[in-house]
Amino acid sequence: MAFSIDELTRKAKDVANKAADRTKDAAELVKINVAIAGEQKEIDKNYRAIGEWFVSEYEGEIPDAVREAVEAVNASKAKIAELEASKPVKEEPAPAGEEASAGKKCPICGAESDSKFCPQCGAPMGE
Repeated sequence: MAFSIDELTRKAKDVANKAADRTKDAAELVKINVAIAGEQKEIDKNYRAIGEWFVSEYEGEIPDAVREAVEAVNASKAKIAELEASKPVKEEPAPAGEEASAGKKCPICGAESDSKFCPQCGAPMGE
């Protein structure tokens, strides 16, 4: 059984085309999954905003159905405040000729960075 160069070239091109199609499909799948994750974050952000508005608007009239969840959130906020207060204060003098802070401060966790997104929590750093 003899194979010609043309037949071998054709088979190699077929394999390369199939690999390229699979790579393209995988890239499209990743792109869709990233878009879905982004939309899920938007949903979570909006639900959080709704919840925060509800709790602040009906502070003294929280329904029994969500009372435990609101109490858990308030307990977590108190624990966060306690932990923040217990952080050791470490002040280091800035080296001569350098600014103390060249980056932006994250509105969520307070980390500083020059990037568009926080390296600690992933939140947008804003303007």
